[in-house]
Amino acid sequence: MTDARGTFRDPDLPPTARLADLVARLTLAEKVALLHQHQPAIPRLDIAAFRTGTEALHGVAWLGPATVFPQAVGLGATWDPDLVRRVGAAVGDEVRGLHRKDPSVGLNVWAPVVNPLRDPRWGRNEEGYSEDPWLTGVLGTAYASGLRGDHPTYLRTVPTLKHFLGYNNETERHLTSSDLPPRVLHEYELPAFRGPIESGAVRAVMASYNLVNGRPAHVSPLLSTVRGWTADDVLVVGDAGAASNLAGEQGVHADHVDGFAAALRAGVDCFTEDGADSARTIRLLTAALARGLLEPADIDRAVRRVLGIRLALGEFDPPSANPYAAITTDVVNCPAHQELAREAARRAVVLLQNDGLLPLRAGQSVAVVGPLGDTVLLDWYSGSLPYAVTAVAGLAQRLGADAVRFVEGADRVTLSTSSGVVCTSEAGPLRLAVGAAASFDVLDWGGGALTLRANGRYVRADEDGLLVDDRPGPGEWVVRETFAATAHADGVVLRSLAADRYVAVGADGVLRADAPTAAGATPFRVTLVGDGVEEAVAAARAADVVLVALGSHPMVGGRETQDRADLALPPAQEALLRAVHAANPRTALLLVSGYPYAVGWARTHLPAVLWSAHGGQEFGAALADVLLGATADGVPVEPVGRLPQTWYADGSELPDLLDYDIIAADATYQYFRGVPLWPFGHGRGYARFAYGDLRCPAVVPPGGQVDVSVDVRNVSDRPGEEVVQLYTARRGSRVKQPLRRLRGFRRVRLAPGESETVTITLRADDLATWDPAAARLVVADADHTVWVGPSCVEAAAVATLRVHGGPSGPPRTVLRAVDRDASSGTAIVAATPARGDAVRALAAGAWLAFHDVPIDASARRVVVLVAAGEGTRLTVRLDDPFSGPVAASLSAPPGDWAEVSAPLAAVPGAHDVYLALGAAGTRVAAIEFVR
Repeated sequence: MTDARGTFRDPDLPPTARLADLVARLTLAEKVALLHQHQPAIPRLDIAAFRTGTEALHGVAWLGPATVFPQAVGLGATWDPDLVRRVGAAVGDEVRGLHRKDPSVGLNVWAPVVNPLRDPRWGRNEEGYSEDPWLTGVLGTAYASGLRGDHPTYLRTVPTLKHFLGYNNETERHLTSSDLPPRVLHEYELPAFRGPIESGAVRAVMASYNLVNGRPAHVSPLLSTVRGWTADDVLVVGDAGAASNLAGEQGVHADHVDGFAAALRAGVDCFTEDGADSARTIRLLTAALARGLLEPADIDRAVRRVLGIRLALGEFDPPSANPYAAITTDVVNCPAHQELAREAARRAVVLLQNDGLLPLRAGQSVAVVGPLGDTVLLDWYSGSLPYAVTAVAGLAQRLGADAVRFVEGADRVTLSTSSGVVCTSEAGPLRLAVGAAASFDVLDWGGGALTLRANGRYVRADEDGLLVDDRPGPGEWVVRETFAATAHADGVVLRSLAADRYVAVGADGVLRADAPTAAGATPFRVTLVGDGVEEAVAAARAADVVLVALGSHPMVGGRETQDRADLALPPAQEALLRAVHAANPRTALLLVSGYPYAVGWARTHLPAVLWSAHGGQEFGAALADVLLGATADGVPVEPVGRLPQTWYADGSELPDLLDYDIIAADATYQYFRGVPLWPFGHGRGYARFAYGDLRCPAVVPPGGQVDVSVDVRNVSDRPGEEVVQLYTARRGSRVKQPLRRLRGFRRVRLAPGESETVTITLRADDLATWDPAAARLVVADADHTVWVGPSCVEAAAVATLRVHGGPSGPPRTVLRAVDRDASSGTAIVAATPARGDAVRALAAGAWLAFHDVPIDASARRVVVLVAAGEGTRLTVRLDDPFSGPVAASLSAPPGDWAEVSAPLAAVPGAHDVYLALGAAGTRVAAIEFVR
């Protein structure tokens, strides 16, 4: 077949030939225009406009009503790849249906997020799946596979992994550098991305805002790493406005022409800049061509990747050939997707502890107390709710409206001054007047953030500072509905957190957040007209069981651009919980949040505690199924969710938020040495299980695998589901090893008294660690402890496995600074703008350590590659950084990179080598012992 418009439309030709034909037909100007998020139509070739970036994290977002599934961390809590794949497929179908109705709805979707959840204080914790990179990769692959579809030729949508790489903080996210030593990079950060890409589920990746090892991620040579994992051409898209940071606030390039060119050369194919206006991006890339910073071949390479995904989506083929092209909006929030949303929300609930209070029994009366009891909240990447079933509504449907009472537990107050009271108006701002005062519900969301609600409407400080009560709840990119209250001699003063201005009453009586300091604020007397705790206590005393629903508001308690300072419950919520429990000890705590809380008091005092991420439209119905232990038609239901990350007893147990070296910081469940509140993998059910007779071969050969089997028995009187988890820990190592690592899991559903042999395959290659000398992952000869159990710290059955590794790397002769085994007072930085890593001294007294280094007897000198801005003295010591013998002392002159050397004392043999870096600012790339 030959088409006059181009052989690129011939579906019988190989994709490479079709792409070559299409690219050859484009002018250079047309090619450049395709490198922006909003790609224009090319009428002469009958090619339509195209847009990258439909948000689809846990449902289709920002495009009107669509099925809202649980947050991604809730999907992570299911530990159920098949379920997550089905959710991805449902979301992909809804994207296709909306695209058919409106072609401007893009088929390149920006999901899933596979950044491992290293620190629960990250504002976007809710967007990821797990703190474990392997589990993250498994679930990310599942969701992406659903989005992608399983057709051999066509893609349902093109999933895009976010955000590459080392992105776990919102605090100055575009200016901070994530220091990733090689082991952390290759053992922790990269595996979460590698799994989905190697599987073929993913054809696109988004670069992150942050720097990695001192170099912006948008120009990192690591971008080329992802393309080595697959034969597919992987599209790399920029994050919104990120390329402009290169010559902007990051200041690493002379101007935007240079910055955009550097990003394209590094591997960014599609620029997300200036909204729908592509003119600036086109102008900058065209100027880069004129300057010689880019070659036409650079443009062609990126254009092939852009058009490659469009080809795979079937854009240039007859619609009749592509089954996904026939999907209509009938799938959006269809009954099957509603049922799937309920199943997902049900399986995402984690029962943290239970002494028999749950499941609830028919005939019991329930008091639902707390700010999360009768609402379903959305996050920034949620879709619009077609409907919502709250916890109260779900229980009332099952127990009857008369058996369920709800009390929010929020105080209601009036605000006044000596001149009048604060009044509200649906048509205007809040003002001070003489007359009937407005009553404000005060809700505490933690971190000092309060919301004020009057007549069901939330108060905000608008762009001009006017206080207006016209919002259904906190929302939008700038959250203007939050305030902080500070005690004053005459009452309290209020500060708008968005405006960072204090509230004052103007001469016209209008309340405005326009005072720069508290001195200019108007103090308000606060009069309590409704005691939330007192109302909740009364309801608790009258009920058989109390469900206290506490947690986060996703638009307030940490989100994109906002990290959390700690893991504490909001103070007012903690006080509500304690008061209700004192009134009725039969109290269950339901935590609804996108991250863990430090709830030690609840752990000690309450009979039952549950956690769920914000669960979407079917949350209340799903929760009722779990709390009652059965569906409405009597099918038994277990709490089957498991924690996807560690719950710490206190936020002080976490390292600095910007410390990405999980090995040195003893971070995540892999290295944490403390006692968690609840561990990774934890979750209880109503059924109970016993483990026995672990079978594990004693030895595994290089490149081999073993089957680890264990017998699991249901020892309770009801059917149940267990998540059997396999962990390993290497014994004896030159370098620090994880205390535990998840290697696999299996779900097993058993009737009362039933048993089953569960088998999980363990591959020797999965036990590899990064070898700096070989510059690759290497499996060492070592013994490993192998255990199975219901969480990472509960070893129900244990065995020892001898692993015979393959050849290791040669002894280290050149010690790269970034490969140091330990350090003090240093940061990883870019050796040059384009390539290489180095280590920089943050202060005098900084040092690097390299353990067990063999120093040959023939070595006579030490050579160090160093850049010392002001000159300094470097000292090499052996076996101790302060008191060990001095092996060499080197003088580093001021200037850029240079090799300096000095005689080496006669110290043959294996030693721990310490290099003291001297003055602050000194950069070191390598150290070598030479003849």
